[in-house]
Amino acid sequence: MPRRGAKKPDPALDVSWHLLRIADLPAPCLPAELFPTGAAPVELEVGSGKGLFLATAAAAHPQRLYLGTEIAFGYARLAAGRLARARLTNARVAHGDAGLLVRSGLPDGCLAAVHVYFPDPWWKARHKKRRVLSAIFLDHVGRVLAADGVLHVWTDVEEYFRESLDLAAATGCFAPAQDVPATEPTHDLDYRTHFERRTRLAGAPVWRAALVRTGAAARVVREERPSPPPG
Repeated sequence: MPRRGAKKPDPALDVSWHLLRIADLPAPCLPAELFPTGAAPVELEVGSGKGLFLATAAAAHPQRLYLGTEIAFGYARLAAGRLARARLTNARVAHGDAGLLVRSGLPDGCLAAVHVYFPDPWWKARHKKRRVLSAIFLDHVGRVLAADGVLHVWTDVEEYFRESLDLAAATGCFAPAQDVPATEPTHDLDYRTHFERRTRLAGAPVWRAALVRTGAAARVVREERPSPPPG
């Protein structure tokens, strides 16, 4: 299903604290230092969309910190607005390329979890190199997750799901994937994301897995961030 355009934000709502830019983050970025509480487990969401997961998880687990990322500015601003309206200080969203952040912006073992829900499948063969769940991305997820950290992968594309599990297994950093059973929603927004809601209401299947980070050594070398243009 195609992604719907983001609604215009409420101009009276101040999202300045909740909305960050990945390009402005320090490198390396210690994600816990982006929050007033500092020392707490940090979970990263790749592709936050409208921010339903961020807001729901942050409200349910105030002792954890959540950093969302979203490449589309309109959606990043929408997610930040959701967090601001709920006055959640344990969740923020950063606009920009999450792949760049994971590959070259985060130090080893700094995350308790990584959430990737319904990433763009990039159907055409020539576009598949743009998929978020690539070999290099998963190598770096293994690097930035702490031991016993969890990678959560949900998608409505079985081929992408199977390929992602194979690539994760090839890193040598994850225990065998655990299936995540579906739960029945108790209200209209009782879903992990808005996309899950649309998919399930349409009667389409969803594939879900949780992959636990083992103590195996990561096999990647951190990439350097590209230098900004002169001037």
